[in-house]
Parts: sequence; structure tokens; C-alpha cells
Amino acid sequence: MLFLLALRNIAKNKINNSIIVIFIAVICFLFFIGNSVIEKSNISLNNAFVESLTGDVVIQKKSDVTMNLFGANTPVIDAYFSIPVLPSFSSITEIVSAQDGVSGVTSQVSGKAYLDLLGVRESVLLCGADAQTYFSMFPGIILKEGRFLHNNEYGAMITAERAERIRNISGAYPNIGGTLLLTTGGTFGFKIMEVPIVGIFSYQNPGLFMNDIIITDPQTVRVLNSIQVAASSDVELSDNVLKLLMADIDDVFNISAFEEETLIEEFSVDALQSWLADNSDNSYMDSKGGDWNFIIINLKKNINVKSFINKLNKKLDAYDVVAVDWRTSAGVSTILLLLIQVLFNAGMFLVCVAGIISAINIVLISVFRRTREIGTLRAIGASDIYVSSLILFENIILSVIAGITGIFAGLLFINWINGLSFSIPNELIASLLGGEKLYLIFIPHVALFSFLLAVLSGVIVSIYPIIITLRILPVDAVRQG
Repeated sequence: MLFLLALRNIAKNKINNSIIVIFIAVICFLFFIGNSVIEKSNISLNNAFVESLTGDVVIQKKSDVTMNLFGANTPVIDAYFSIPVLPSFSSITEIVSAQDGVSGVTSQVSGKAYLDLLGVRESVLLCGADAQTYFSMFPGIILKEGRFLHNNEYGAMITAERAERIRNISGAYPNIGGTLLLTTGGTFGFKIMEVPIVGIFSYQNPGLFMNDIIITDPQTVRVLNSIQVAASSDVELSDNVLKLLMADIDDVFNISAFEEETLIEEFSVDALQSWLADNSDNSYMDSKGGDWNFIIINLKKNINVKSFINKLNKKLDAYDVVAVDWRTSAGVSTILLLLIQVLFNAGMFLVCVAGIISAINIVLISVFRRTREIGTLRAIGASDIYVSSLILFENIILSVIAGITGIFAGLLFINWINGLSFSIPNELIASLLGGEKLYLIFIPHVALFSFLLAVLSGVIVSIYPIIITLRILPVDAVRQG
């Protein structure tokens, strides 16, 4: 009976009720579309980084600055930031491997350098990987040419996107078995390494900076970073190698700097190239030894990442390291998306407040127009609960209609956008949205939250009008005839 009476009252006041439906439907539509775009981006970034680079959890040394796998997450200081090495690497690895829910563990040492290949010079990100475990953990790394880097092998892999870009610039395509030069310079001096190319790969879902990565053996990155190899690694560099690698750039090309010892009879660029090429015997390479910057962990399905990190951090607290999730270790793009999500929903809150206030005013006008009806109901014995339920039912029915309308309009909008095949010109936006083409998907839980938001709006709209309604006395109905 109450439900039918509510439907009758809605039909009698079509214009005002239609305005309420439009307000709530617009709120539902905006929330649904905005969060669908953001959630699609979250899914794309999660697939891109977890399956190709970061895993589910990354262990790094504690720092005052949040870090990603290649530097600081604060762009202002990133150029001056050096990634610290992990202390007690073996002990930490044992603790991690003993945790329930772990499906894979690997290690990485990171760096930055300049690449010289076929006359093209570019800045690159260096991923010194433990080849024995790295590639098996990341199915998102797709081999295009050559082969994956082997354990204890001296070599490098470049992305297919970089290889294609080099061909467009130089006119020649990098060959498997060819060499590339990696150079760094800083307070420790000038470093140069010639590394053979063993493979060309691509990322299944490349993120913003992932095509800048070169995967190489860890010892190459350690030398370029001037990281002292741990004593347990049994790695020995000859005096010749140490003198050459640790020399200043002026000394490298100054023959007199080497005259005191019979290291090189006549130093020249050709001699340097010969020395670099002679390192291919891998005699000083040991991917298990030395220092690492990160331990990367993959978890089994249905393992709660947040809960796993909290438990692990309690066990690692004494080692001055911390476990973080994929979003932190992926870098600025994922943190930027989280910020966008917070700002968008904060903006939606303000829109909801404005829409709800407008809807409340309309409901109040409707209540004042129905003073005689409401007073009569109270005069014939209708309880406060009955009158309150009548107003509440009316607005819930309106909000349900608005929610369904908003979601249906959102589905039409998604299909329309997908049909346009809109190209995204900006690289950052493209990486956030998971591709160069704008493509949206229907996400059930976002649709559910949008519908619940519409219903909640209807409930909130009813609260103040119900309070006003309960103040209407039977005598008011008599006064209005």
C-alpha cells in the first residue's frame, strides 16, 4: 500500500521529480565514467608493471625519499639521488623466501647511463638483473630477436622500440652479437663499458619509461655505478681494470698517467676498444655476488598484497629495509594516477553536495505543496514512521531510476567513445590509459558503486524534508481547507 501511494505521488508531481532524477543521474553518470577511466588505467598500469618490471612487492633500503626501481619519486631531486644498496642481502632473501604466498623472488641493481649505438647517443635506464630468476618471473617481457640473457653472462638486451628508433635515425638496425657502449661520469670518475647485444625484447604492456630500459648483467651496472662488490662474491678486478675504470676522464686520454706502470705500452682509443672487447670472457662476472638495490617478489593468486607487506615489514624492520607495493616502485606515473583519482573523487564530492542541496530544495517545495495531504494523513492516525517512510520511498524510487539511467547513459558513452578509436597524442596520458588508442571497458564494481551512490543521494535528500514533514500538524490541513 505504501509503495503504491509513493508511486501515485511521484506521478502527480512529474516535473519536480524529473528534475531530481536528472540531478542524481548526472552525478551517477559522472562518477561512473570518471572512475571507469581511472580504474581502467589502474588495471593497465598494474598489468604493465607487475607482469614486466616491479612484481607485486619490492624490498628497498629505508630512505627519507620514496624510491622507484630507477631513482627517486620526487623529480626535483632525482638527478642528484643515488639508489642505496640493500644491507644483509642474503639474510633478507632467506626471510622473503620463507614467507607463505611467495611464488617468485629475483634481484635487481639499477643505474643510469648514456648509450652509444650506431652513432646514436641516448640516455638509458639500466636494469642489472639476476638472469637465473628474472625472466621466469615476468611473462610480460616478450623476446623478439636473439635470446634472453643467461646467468653469469656478460651482455645486454635492448627493447624493440629502441632498436626501431635507432634504425630510423642511423639507417641501420642493431644486430644481435653487435656491441653497444655504456658510459657514466661522476664523483668516482669516468666509466665506459662495451657490452654485447644478446637479445631484443618488448614489453607486452609498456609503461611510461619502460622502453628506456636496457636489461644487462648486474656486474656491468655495478661497475658503472662504482659499487664495490661484496667480498663474498669472489669477484676480482685486475689492477689494469681498476686503474682504467677509476681514472678521471682527463687521465684516460693522458698517456703519462699510465707511464709509471707497464699497463699499456701506448694508450689509444683503439687500445681502449680492444680492452673493452676482451672482457667478453666473463671471468669477473658473477650475478649472484656483489650488492643489489632491490629484491622483487611475486605473490600467488588471492594473496592480499597489503596484508603481506605489513607482515613482512615487521620481520624486516631490524634490517633497515622496507617492502613497498608495485605502485610505489613503478614511479611517478602510478603515483600521479592515484593523485588524479583522489582529486577527481574530491571534485565529485563537491558536485554531489551541490546536486543534493538542489534536490532537497525541490523536495521541500513538494512537501509544502502537499501540506493538506500530509496533515490529513496525520489527522486520520498515520504515524510518524508511516509519513517518513512515504517520503523516503518516493525519493529512493527516484534515485533508483536515476541510478539506472546514469549507468545506462554511461554504457552508451563508453560504446560511443570506443567506436571513435580516438588516438592519444600525449605519451604520459597514453601510458596512464594503457595504450595509444582510447578504449574504455565496463567495470562491474564501479557500476555498483555508482548505483549505490545514486541511492545514497536519494536517502540523504530525504532527511531534511522528512524532518519538515513531521512538523506538519492536522490543524494545518484544516487551515488550507
